[in-house]
Amino acid sequence: MPKVKVDGVELEVPNGATVLQACELAGKEIPRFCYHERLSIAGNCRMCLVEVKPGPPKPQASCALPATEGQDIRTDSEMVKKAREGVMEFLLINHPLDCPICDQGGECDLQDQSVAYGRGGSRYHEHKRAVTEKYMGPLIKTTMTRCIHCTRCVRFSEEIAGVDEIGALYRGESMQITTYLEHAAKHEMSANVIDLCPVGALTSLPYAFEARPWELKKTLGIDVSDATGANIRIDSRGREVLRALPRNNDDVNEEWLSDKGRFQVDGLVKRRLDKPYLRRDGQLVPVSWNEAFAAIATLNPGNSIAAIAGDMVDCETMFAAKALVGALGSNLLEGRQTGMDYDTASLAAVNFNSTFSGIETADAILIVGSHVRWEAPSVNVRLRKAVKRGAKVFLIGPEWETTFGGEFLGEDLSLLGKLPQHVVDALSGAKRPAVIVGGAGLGRGGLGAALALAGQFNLVRDLEDGSAWNGFNVLHFSAARMGGLMLGFAQKGGIADVVAAKPKVVLALGADEVDYTRFAGSMIVYVGHHGDKGAHAADVILPGSAFTEKAGTYVNTEGRVQFADKAVFAPGDAREDWTILRALADAFGVSVGFDTFDQLRAAMIAQVPALGVEGLADYGSALPTGGGSASGAIAYPIKDFYMTNPIARASATMQRCSAELLHGEEFAEAAE
Repeated sequence: MPKVKVDGVELEVPNGATVLQACELAGKEIPRFCYHERLSIAGNCRMCLVEVKPGPPKPQASCALPATEGQDIRTDSEMVKKAREGVMEFLLINHPLDCPICDQGGECDLQDQSVAYGRGGSRYHEHKRAVTEKYMGPLIKTTMTRCIHCTRCVRFSEEIAGVDEIGALYRGESMQITTYLEHAAKHEMSANVIDLCPVGALTSLPYAFEARPWELKKTLGIDVSDATGANIRIDSRGREVLRALPRNNDDVNEEWLSDKGRFQVDGLVKRRLDKPYLRRDGQLVPVSWNEAFAAIATLNPGNSIAAIAGDMVDCETMFAAKALVGALGSNLLEGRQTGMDYDTASLAAVNFNSTFSGIETADAILIVGSHVRWEAPSVNVRLRKAVKRGAKVFLIGPEWETTFGGEFLGEDLSLLGKLPQHVVDALSGAKRPAVIVGGAGLGRGGLGAALALAGQFNLVRDLEDGSAWNGFNVLHFSAARMGGLMLGFAQKGGIADVVAAKPKVVLALGADEVDYTRFAGSMIVYVGHHGDKGAHAADVILPGSAFTEKAGTYVNTEGRVQFADKAVFAPGDAREDWTILRALADAFGVSVGFDTFDQLRAAMIAQVPALGVEGLADYGSALPTGGGSASGAIAYPIKDFYMTNPIARASATMQRCSAELLHGEEFAEAAE
């Protein structure tokens, strides 16, 4: 490890570190625009200049200069100060005076650094250049006259997203950043360029002119649009959520967020259920809470009651429903709405055991029945990293446009029992082999056949460095799935067992993907937040809270327990789900053992201790033997990436994304 001096302080830095990283280890702040920790080094903004001896008697770009033994680095010399002032002056030659009307105002790197490192005036009086307006789709608002050509957006699209959609045209002062042929950016992570842009060139189109950052209340939350559990920050003003931004978590989503997780939030105020409804003479009519509870209680279901959990429900709501159903003497609990019936006896067999960061190190990967780009965009980013390190990827399922290459072997699950020889050789010879089974690969014997591969290729092993490796992974697509399985929301035969029991009352906890025609003889009580498919089929609607309107525990597909806070209050007469279930217990005349949220969470943790500890739950590494045969054509469960849940379906932004980006509809701008 080389030793360097930074402003007179000597320290050791890791091999391969840059001078900029050495300065940061020494606690010095180095300004930068083009450098980003997760992108390749471009070295084109020159803002990170420092003085380095031995070396030429001029400032040098610290982001692109390796730290070597004996360097004396100065970050505060007069030469460095003057050089940074000069660079800032150049950057501002063409930058428009837009700050009062720019959405980046208040969280803009250029603003902050011009105050900290600029000279306070300009010596240039020439006309500023202007750039013709660009179009990057319904999510990204472009004002490219503000662009300083840092190329972060270009590098993100090529390196992280893996889609060459954004690039540079022309050279010198004529250079312009644009999408090719000025088409919309279509990949599922496109809006991360908004966070990356250090100026106001790329901003959020749905959020344009909505608020200033200092007006917003910031709440830590968990994204429920898929099962990866991305860490987000929910920004709200009053009772309205205005935007969701990603939070840094290297173990989960790094600092990226899918477009759906980011932009579906405008659906939180549309099509909301804000009062109880009761079906009378075939029509849903608004009633009071007491009338709704009385109507349910008069049915007197006894133990003929079932609870079906939706895809975005928190663990506390599911536990409260389990306590209510259990107090009535029933154990009919299910969360797999669409009819999947795989074996859940071993949670390790339905978990993403490699972890997201671990899958980056796999060197041979077989993906079965998963459209990863749509089911888990942030895992798709990890798979790209694995391929960059030399991993071979094979896929079973209908072909889709991958961003990491890979070889499609076919569309039938029977391939699990007769893999081509070159795939067998690759998995057998790998040090870290991995299998990823998606939702479409779990049924019809798929899970058992995949578990047999785990034994055949020794996916659970000890590595040479002494660490353990478990390469068997199941990639769920529902945020509530692992939490529900930990709480026992699964019947042996899936939802068919619930249908066969013919319950008098079906509690639908935000369950909008169920075929309710199969429950024709049951009273359907829908506890949810949107007037979606479940509410249309319901006999009684009890308005609940969306994920931003309650505190809750969520478990992602790798078994990581995470906690979310309450950002805003639910609209109208809507209540937090657990309070509705607690009131239902009184209506049925049973005791559930809790009266407050803290008591509910304590009871849940007492029953499932893992739900009280933030981090990976320990399901053990032992996998069932598996076996049997799998067969049947694979059909991916997600048909439209932007329309997978009731919040997204209520979102005008997601509806436009679906129409324009997936179905090719054209939208005329106002000037047209």
